[in-house]
Order: sequence, then structure tokens, then C-alpha cells
Amino acid sequence: MPYSDYKCFQLKFESGVAFISINHPPINLLDEVLSPEFDRLGRELEFDESVRVIVLQSALPDFFIAHSGLGRVGAASKLVSHTRSFRLTQMIGERFRNMPKVTIAKIEGRCRGGGSEIALAADMCFGAIGKAIFGHPEVAVGLVPGGGATQRLPRVMGRARALEVLLSCNDLSAELAELYGYINRALPAEELTPFVEKLARRVAAFPAHTIAHVKAAVDIGAFGSLAEGLLVEAHESDLSVASEVSQALVKEALRVGAETYEGELEMDFIGRLSPTK
Repeated sequence: MPYSDYKCFQLKFESGVAFISINHPPINLLDEVLSPEFDRLGRELEFDESVRVIVLQSALPDFFIAHSGLGRVGAASKLVSHTRSFRLTQMIGERFRNMPKVTIAKIEGRCRGGGSEIALAADMCFGAIGKAIFGHPEVAVGLVPGGGATQRLPRVMGRARALEVLLSCNDLSAELAELYGYINRALPAEELTPFVEKLARRVAAFPAHTIAHVKAAVDIGAFGSLAEGLLVEAHESDLSVASEVSQALVKEALRVGAETYEGELEMDFIGRLSPTK
């Protein structure tokens, strides 16, 4: 049976639109449970001809996706192969970008790290004013983003702003994210869902083959060498994971509040990390 046995998603299908609500409490951590389910769900949606538009949203009020799970860093090999390969989060994002249907990310909570990378891979992204928060905290714990951010952010906001986002590790409000080109629009919280649902239903009413052709044509102009850039990013990210400094920082981050509900709300634990030499 299609779309069965999902633990981390609530699914609703309506007039060609798939509403995908992420529900992996307490913070929708992109971990060893959520990641493979996300990958499997993307594969099913890609080949479901009844679906023309996909809306990615969260069932949790404070988090879209917190970020990728840090536990995988400690379990990673310290030896990095010279053969480059794509990361799972990159492949999840590329599937949503490449599938011949429209993907829309609706953000009403914290959208950081791997969550931001999945939102960036969507065809469109909209955020709730006063609720949506965007950011990349990876550098603070010695890591290079490995799910697409180093390649997608410069394409949507330019090199300087991308470096500001990636190196400052600061949060961006929905309004600032809109100004920087991070998202399509920042909307009042009460207007976000009606706007996105109206847009999704409108697009879903158009011919499926036309939607697919438009996406393919736009992507040629927007992402000429994205695949090569993703391979470079994945390799640099692997090197950062293998670093003893990064390993120690990740352990310390987990000890002082990372991946806890309270710690992830404002990312205050970053200020408690030991300075690195």
C-alpha cells in the first residue's frame, strides 16, 4: 500500500495537492529516523501521477526542522575517502527540486541547518512573520553544511550574504529572509496558510506536463553546475566531520543544550561553547 507505515509524517491529499506535515517531536530533528523516511516519501511522491503540487509543513508549532542530527558526527569515520559522494540530505533536496511537480515549503517555526537546506531545495518557500526563523549554526560546532546550503544560498542571495548567514550562525527573521532572497515572501502568520493553499491549488489545476517543462527550463538557467558544487560541499563537510576539533565541539554542544527543546528555541547553547584555537 502506498504511503504506509510513516512514523514521522502526516499526509493529506486533496485535488492534486499533497500536504506533508512533518511530525517528529520534540523538534523535528533530521536524524536516523526522519531522514530515511523523508527519502522514501520523496521517492513515492515523485512517481505519484495524481500529485502535482507538494506542500511541506510542520505539525509542530515551534519547529519546521531543527537541523540534521549531531549524533551522526560522533559515529562517522575519521577517514574520508577521496571518492566524493552525495549526502542523503542533498539527495532528498535534489529529488524535491528535480521531480516534475511543484514543491512549496511553508515555514512557521525554526528552520535551521538541514531543515533550511530542504526548504532551499523546494521550488518556493514562504515564512510566517513573527514565527518563522531561518539559519545555519553548523560552523559554530566546527562543521561545514553538507545538505546543499553552500551551493544554494549564494544562488539565491549572492556570495556576501551567503557567507554572512553561514559564518555568523545568527538567526534570520522571516522579514530579513525575504529581504535577502532566502524565501519568496514573509507573510503575517494568519495569512500564510490560506495564501499557500490557494497557490498550491491554483498550480495543481494547470497541466502537469506544462509544470514539468517550466521547471526543467528554469533549472537549466538557475543551476548549471549544481551537481558538481554539491559533490565539493559533501567532501568538505566530510572533512569537517573527521576533525577532532569538530568532534569535541559537537559533544560539547550536546552536553550544553543542543537537540533539547529549550536549547533549540534560541540556540543559546552556542554562546556556551568553549572558544577554539
